[in-house]
Amino acid sequence: MQIGNNNYFSHIFFCCSYNSSMNKLKHYTIIGIIFVLITGTLSHFVYEWSGNNFILGFFFPVSESTWEHMKLCFFPMLAYSLFMNKQLKQDYPCITSAALFGVLLSAALIPVIFYTYSEILGQNFLTLDIAAFAISVLLAFAAVYRLTVSCRYFCQSCLETYSIPLPPLHELLSFSGNPSETSGIARKTPC
Repeated sequence: MQIGNNNYFSHIFFCCSYNSSMNKLKHYTIIGIIFVLITGTLSHFVYEWSGNNFILGFFFPVSESTWEHMKLCFFPMLAYSLFMNKQLKQDYPCITSAALFGVLLSAALIPVIFYTYSEILGQNFLTLDIAAFAISVLLAFAAVYRLTVSCRYFCQSCLETYSIPLPPLHELLSFSGNPSETSGIARKTPC
């Protein structure tokens, strides 16, 4: 089934108009899915390949526990989200929060899917474990995409309306004892 120039799945998955800005976000999202699926799969073996390096055990699974398998999604997705944020922050101001939500969602879905299917079937299967990983990645990136797009259209005005009046972080960190007079933090008060 075709919808315009895109197939039905693409329309359902991305659910938005197809202008050049959307295509940029879609491109980064698809590349991210591929990146996380490949690096997550490879990271399953890194600890063993490293000769059980203690430091690598913090970032890569060290056993077959569900908790350890959450690392398969978390760290590759975190790395790609930082990259995606750097590349798209200018066009998509809400990419940071959307990407961080996606990182947490991907890791949280691993045990949810695993324990749900294990309880229903009474046992676990390797193919369903792999499917749980892939589904977690796909759903997380779908959430990132949708939250980024909806924020782009919705939150532009609500950010100004509901923002907390705090000084920018760069002003707090950058004046290093010599604040400028134009800084929002370092205004001279009358005597």
